[in-house]
Amino acid sequence: MSDTARPWEACYSSNVRKEIDALPYQSIGDFITATASVYSDQPAFTVCMTNGMNGTLSYAQIDEMSDALAIYLRESAGLKTGDRVAVQMPNCLSYPVAAMGIFKAGCVLVNVNPLYTAEEMAKQFEDAEPSAIIIVDMFADKLVEATKGHPVPNIIVTRVAEFLPSMPKAIIGVVQKYWDKTVKPVEMAHIRLPAALQAGRDKQDEINTPIQHYRSGIQPDDIACLQYTGGTTGVSKGAMLSHKNILMNVAQTMELITGVEKGKEVALTALPLYHIFAFTVNFLGFFSIGAHNILIPNPRPLSNLKRAFENYKITWMSGVNTLFNGLNNELWFLDSPPKHLKFASSGGMAMQSSVAERWEEITGAPALEGYGLTETSPVLTFNPLGKTRTNSIGIPLPSTDIRCLDEKGKEVPVGEAGELAARGPQIMLGYWKKPDETAKTMMGGWLLTGDIATMDKDGYFRIVDRKKDMILVSGFNVYPNEIEDVLAAHPSVMEVAVIGVPDGAAGEAVKAFIVKQDETLTTESIRSYCKEHLTNYKVPKLVEFRDELPKSNVGKILRKDLRVEDTSGAA
Repeated sequence: MSDTARPWEACYSSNVRKEIDALPYQSIGDFITATASVYSDQPAFTVCMTNGMNGTLSYAQIDEMSDALAIYLRESAGLKTGDRVAVQMPNCLSYPVAAMGIFKAGCVLVNVNPLYTAEEMAKQFEDAEPSAIIIVDMFADKLVEATKGHPVPNIIVTRVAEFLPSMPKAIIGVVQKYWDKTVKPVEMAHIRLPAALQAGRDKQDEINTPIQHYRSGIQPDDIACLQYTGGTTGVSKGAMLSHKNILMNVAQTMELITGVEKGKEVALTALPLYHIFAFTVNFLGFFSIGAHNILIPNPRPLSNLKRAFENYKITWMSGVNTLFNGLNNELWFLDSPPKHLKFASSGGMAMQSSVAERWEEITGAPALEGYGLTETSPVLTFNPLGKTRTNSIGIPLPSTDIRCLDEKGKEVPVGEAGELAARGPQIMLGYWKKPDETAKTMMGGWLLTGDIATMDKDGYFRIVDRKKDMILVSGFNVYPNEIEDVLAAHPSVMEVAVIGVPDGAAGEAVKAFIVKQDETLTTESIRSYCKEHLTNYKVPKLVEFRDELPKSNVGKILRKDLRVEDTSGAA
């Protein structure tokens, strides 16, 4: 393929631009202000609590509150342009207020997983050096230990029920503090988020210029977010995502997602907003078209989503394979599937064909698979609505180039497997304070993803597997995704993960970890089934049945944890 060849462009709908022009915003803060003014009176975010005590903020309210927070951060907390602010909370109304306030203040957002241990928090704080943190009270008790070696001068505490009507907020607060005792006293100097907002409002009259002056010097290529990732080379790193990276990826993604209507969509956000896909697509992408975003603080158990589907006309949702698979097996979901759903988006891990087919059978709406990385802001490819291909991550977004490379960095022929490399305006600036790691991952403007993929003649890509997850059996390359896809189609298999384990002369053996749908399932029946669909060296030599599989906070099955746990003994 030549340097300019893009066979996938022929698959774009006629109204999709092949190139995205420069955006009309210097920064994400400018984008937020402009968008909120268009959809001012419409509902922007609703937090959907399991007890039915919901709360909603309009675009105008979000705009005003984030202005107030920006003023507080600059005028009261004394932050400067480019200072980092950590945000550590589940999906709740405080998240958009916090994130948008940080951008409007000209500061850098650092998303922190709220379930991190104090030790994990300390490592991220040491690296990012935040000047402030906005944290939910349920996890604030970890701050003393987490900041022991790396003090954070400004601490703002919020709660999951923040900005709900006063009665539900009071009830939830009492339950959390005295009944289930999920909230402990904050043993550090801090200010509550509502008080910080009020302090910002009180300062507003003293400011002689509009708050836009906080970000007047920001350029599109300046850092907007430090998004931490295990990345393509192992250790935890902060991907430096610029204002341009994120805004372009919002525009690229929404360009290829056809069929959405401005001001009319209702998006369900079960994935955590601190995760890069939910952050860019659910949070900013659907904000850009005036959607009503329904936030789920905790999607586990899956029954926590029931009220959202019952009370709101959900037109779009995102998730990972395990979320869709789980809903496919929930009786309440089967009894009353969503009636207004146009389509769902899948990412984070391979979408198994049996899960996708079952989802569309139940809902009447396709689950469209896409692909991306934290380092790419994150979306690189997506399946166009109406032109979906099974077992494919779709085609590259506008303004995006993708190649499959061999071990020497040369492009492989169409249909052959190679490492996926990408180039486009959504590619990160590099890794924060890690130039050596950046050099290993980015070469000549191309990002090496560490994923093995193939491209067909039309420009549709398929992920074969992670480069590091490939299993070498007697000299043959075996890709876990292929075996998992076969096993997931077995009617008695609920979930499956496949890894390689040491196996003497053969090098490695294939081992499958399975959660049963049917208790009568046996190792022998699994192996027999695989022999019908796979060549002999791909058939799992070892099978282990488990009650559950290790997953990330977004529901992605963690093969690396299985490798650590495994003793390679047969079940």
